[in-house]
Amino acid sequence: MILKLGITLLIIGLILFFSKITIQKLNRNYPKKYRQKNHNFCILIPARNESKVIEDLLKSIQKQTVKIPMKDVYVIVEDENDPTIKITKKHKSSVIVRKKLDLKRKGYALMEAINEILKNGKDYSAYFIFDADNILDKNYIKEMTKTYDAGYDIGIGYRNSKNGNENAVAASSSLIFTIINTVGNQNKTENNINSTISGTGFYIRGNWIKKWKTYPFHTLTEDYELSLYAMANNLTTYYNTDAIYYDEQPTSYKEYKTQRTRWIKGYFEARNKYRKKLIKHLKLNNPNYGSIYSGLIGVWDIILILIGIILILIYEFIKIFTGINIISLIIRILCILIGLYIILILFTVWLLYKEEEKFNLTWNIKIKTIFLHPFLLLAYIPCAITAIFTKDLKWKPITHGEHYDKKI
Repeated sequence: MILKLGITLLIIGLILFFSKITIQKLNRNYPKKYRQKNHNFCILIPARNESKVIEDLLKSIQKQTVKIPMKDVYVIVEDENDPTIKITKKHKSSVIVRKKLDLKRKGYALMEAINEILKNGKDYSAYFIFDADNILDKNYIKEMTKTYDAGYDIGIGYRNSKNGNENAVAASSSLIFTIINTVGNQNKTENNINSTISGTGFYIRGNWIKKWKTYPFHTLTEDYELSLYAMANNLTTYYNTDAIYYDEQPTSYKEYKTQRTRWIKGYFEARNKYRKKLIKHLKLNNPNYGSIYSGLIGVWDIILILIGIILILIYEFIKIFTGINIISLIIRILCILIGLYIILILFTVWLLYKEEEKFNLTWNIKIKTIFLHPFLLLAYIPCAITAIFTKDLKWKPITHGEHYDKKI
């Protein structure tokens, strides 16, 4: 029974995996051509109690080769006494103080900011969204302008690490975005499939904000919710590897686990909200059929493949280990675990190779990351279990470090 179930799940997972690859090549959701000579961009920065890091971001915005007026940079805070305000005004940026503090999520902060901007009669051609601990490469806006001019509704930048050399946890955390972006989004962009938005460092075209009259994404992972909305409503997305920004990664396992547990909880929350909408729009004549099909499957193909392999291994364990002594049993289990560890090490080496040109990691950190990253990948299993059995998972702040690889 275990063997049959394992083989069945493995086959279903492989069918879903290869069907995604095949169907995505049929996608025909191309960007519209816009004629717009002048660009009117703004930047939104949720920044509750972010006085330690906000100045580096504001300085990097001021140093852009394509300028955005600092009055069009909106820093969103929750308290009029927040020292972030003083730093923001020093750089002549605008401040928005939130009023609906019972609504705790980042999506609500963006909602209040956009509501106030629209109320004041502002009309921007694109809204960029960043976290307060981000830093922009000097050509970020220049490169994103190319994506905007190509007609894409959403442009997603290349997420690099600003503190990857602080320790191996931070470097390993950065490699998760290599999987999402360099492995995932780059392939999706090449096949004209909707990319997955992860975190910040992206823009939304202003005509969509005008249509929504607000920011309507309020799940625990509002970025992934926006990704699903884009699939269901045929928004075009583009992953621009030349639009580089730097993000701070957690440096302790506790913070890493907290962050990943929230992401997993938000992932399933957003999927539950959009599943019916995706199914409704899954029609062969839909030019975005490939994106919607891929979005519906999500990571279930990988999950089914992994569960199938685990069940097959369990069956083999039962068959092989029956009747053998305890020492032989322990040795064989260790051999299997070591084999799995070696596979994950090789995967980590490949990821580091993929990012060799852009990740400025020391050899000491690289070596430590190679051996640590497999454990942090496997940590997604307990994170998923925690997310599933925790009903009310609230956002918790991540402690900012004092030393970064990337300085302004």
